[in-house]
Amino acid sequence: MTKKTGENAKPGLHKRNRHRFGYNFEELVGVCFDLKQFVRDNGYGQLSIDFSNPEAVVSLNKALLIKYYAVQQWHLPADNLCPPVPGRADYIHFLADLLSDDSGSGYPVGQSIRALDIGVGANCIYPIVGQAEYGWTFIGSDIDKKSLANAQEIVDRNPGLQKTVELRFQSQPERLFDNILQPEDFIDITLCNPPFHDSAQSAAAGSIRKQSNLSKKSVKSSVLNFGGQNNELWCKGGELSFIKNMIDQSQSYRSQVYFFTSLVSRKAHVPELLKALNRAGVAEKRVVEMQQGNKQSRFIAWTFLNSGQRNQWRENKWTSVINSKKDLKK
Repeated sequence: MTKKTGENAKPGLHKRNRHRFGYNFEELVGVCFDLKQFVRDNGYGQLSIDFSNPEAVVSLNKALLIKYYAVQQWHLPADNLCPPVPGRADYIHFLADLLSDDSGSGYPVGQSIRALDIGVGANCIYPIVGQAEYGWTFIGSDIDKKSLANAQEIVDRNPGLQKTVELRFQSQPERLFDNILQPEDFIDITLCNPPFHDSAQSAAAGSIRKQSNLSKKSVKSSVLNFGGQNNELWCKGGELSFIKNMIDQSQSYRSQVYFFTSLVSRKAHVPELLKALNRAGVAEKRVVEMQQGNKQSRFIAWTFLNSGQRNQWRENKWTSVINSKKDLKK
């Protein structure tokens, strides 16, 4: 008897998210045989993997990228962050909606749309998904040369990414846009998954809690199921300090970016971030809520361009849109 394969469906995922109905492990094993060794019966007549096993998680992500996002080859070092693809895809889809809602017509597609991924990491997942779903081009920045080298290897081994993803090294870790954006760069959307924790100890404790929840048993030492180096997991002041710094630095690039955005993991940080945006004198700000099963997340977005300036930007730069606003609301 064939086991059901729809486990891990995520109610609340974006309607264009390919993973909102769960994973078909039989199909995924078909495109990535490495995954087969990790697939098992979960005890409820469904196929699944042990999500507390780092190797299993990496294999699942590899299979998803191959099947749904036109990736031919993808590799990730054991000590780098490997977040779940569905959550990353959700951010991309909601970014497309942000641009669509602002235009009042459709969401822009094609290589004329440029995105900046701050902290692209070794996995390069945001550019992979954004290019596959919307044809956007990406600049990916990072402060870690080894991570960038792995991301570059992914780009080089996948023809669809070679002309659409450019990686840039940030030599000054405290800077987010300086050295990365050049005067000729005009960016439609920035995105970032900032370090959440404020110390290595906090990151380790968070990993232990997460692994305990996934394995349904007490875990005493940290083994990150999604990997992660220090710069990916924590920074001084944690998420709040990182995003406030981003808001402050974004003022110097107010005319070069249509919308700045960043994920905000902790909802309690939102009020203070909105105050920071007010102090920065933004023309408009938004908080977009997202949900992945029981997990709630969000991103904050802001622009220094007024409505007239954004209209002019779209007329000059957005040469292609698909789907009407009416279609998007279905």
